[in-house]
Amino acid sequence: MPGHIAIIPDGNRRWALSRGLEKHEGYDNGIVPGLELYDICVKIGIDEVTYFGFTQDNTKRPQVQRKAFVDACIKSVQEISKRDAELLVLGNTSSDMFPKELLAYTKRTKFGKGKIRINFLVNYGWYWDLTYAFDNSSDSKKMVESIASAEIPRIDLLIRWGGRHRLSGMLPIQTVYSDIYVVDEMWPDFKPEHLYSALEFYQDQDITLGG
Repeated sequence: MPGHIAIIPDGNRRWALSRGLEKHEGYDNGIVPGLELYDICVKIGIDEVTYFGFTQDNTKRPQVQRKAFVDACIKSVQEISKRDAELLVLGNTSSDMFPKELLAYTKRTKFGKGKIRINFLVNYGWYWDLTYAFDNSSDSKKMVESIASAEIPRIDLLIRWGGRHRLSGMLPIQTVYSDIYVVDEMWPDFKPEHLYSALEFYQDQDITLGG
């Protein structure tokens, strides 16, 4: 069983278009799947889950889409805070694109019984993450320990919905040895079977970490 799972909830816009909706209308339909996945992970004993909310590159999209995915992230984090989790929101807070509603979650906080560690990447950028180390450490031997996402551990299994076979810059240090499972269905069409199939896939992998 993987200790740490990363989630790339892709395909919201394509899902919306396939139903005759505007692109931005897909994001709100991605909230419930994230909560369903959380419930399953708590039930089966996953230690940690990292959700890819939105990146700094994503903020270049039209304003109506930007507002939609920011609002979806805010709602998702607030809903998880009503459950049992040790919650952390990570992203570039110095940017105007970081929602002020989530500033209170940028230090890991225990909610309820804290049954699982949940990380939510909001206004995240791989370049911001890595260069943070150069700005905050003069010791080249401790660069990895000084990146912005240093509190987030190595990712065992990365699951991406929407059929795309790419990482989109998600936590480059933590995903070095991640096994990657791609779900062809769009994120709003999430089914528990998607997660269980990914876990079965992981069980068949030879985990060597390069050794």
